[in-house]
Amino acid sequence: MSKIWTICKREFASYFDSLIAYVMLIFFLGLSGYLTWLFGNNVFTIGQADLGVFFDFAAYWSLFLFIPAVTMRSLAEETKSGTIELLSTKAVTDWEIVVGKFIAALLLVVIGLLCTLPYYVSVSFLGDVDHGGIIGGYFGLIFLSASYISIGIFASSLTNNQIVAFLLGLLIILFFHLIFMLLSFSFTGVIGNVFNFLSMKSHYDSISRGVFDSRDLIYFVTIILLGLTMAQAMLSRRNWQA
Repeated sequence: MSKIWTICKREFASYFDSLIAYVMLIFFLGLSGYLTWLFGNNVFTIGQADLGVFFDFAAYWSLFLFIPAVTMRSLAEETKSGTIELLSTKAVTDWEIVVGKFIAALLLVVIGLLCTLPYYVSVSFLGDVDHGGIIGGYFGLIFLSASYISIGIFASSLTNNQIVAFLLGLLIILFFHLIFMLLSFSFTGVIGNVFNFLSMKSHYDSISRGVFDSRDLIYFVTIILLGLTMAQAMLSRRNWQA
């Protein structure tokens, strides 16, 4: 566990050294705040004390785009620069490398979400708030982000080019983010149900309502473990070939 934490701290520090963290946090908070409070169907326009606008923006736009940008360098850059071989010679397993980088990216996202807690406090003063729904929304974003991160790290393990890793991660996430949902509307019966189950939206929507169904939790945990396991497998394959 200490090795995982060491890799996590190293990766987390690199976000701030390269300005990735600052750009993501400023852009995320600025845009989410603008959409939540000032633009279009904002909190004041809809006249309801809830954060549905914020959660919709975070789940379906910002995290969908930001997370592949954060994870694209996680393994691609290590492979390109040769530091991945250096890590492998320090009695650090491929799994520890992958999990350490996963936790670092998740911590960055959690920090961004914690910075939006003033939205929650402000809305609480405006009227009766569905606290369960808002808390569920935050947990839903964390599970959604963790799934996106694991997919992004897997995409980064497939190439040593950061741009390619970003595009691959975005493409894979797009299937879970949108395409499976659209396919579920196009089919009926068992096939439609399968595509609906594969869609992250259905599981996120359930948790964001404050309903913690074991099927939703199992779904997200499975996606996370599958992404990390596949990234480890690709990393092991690269090291073996080297």
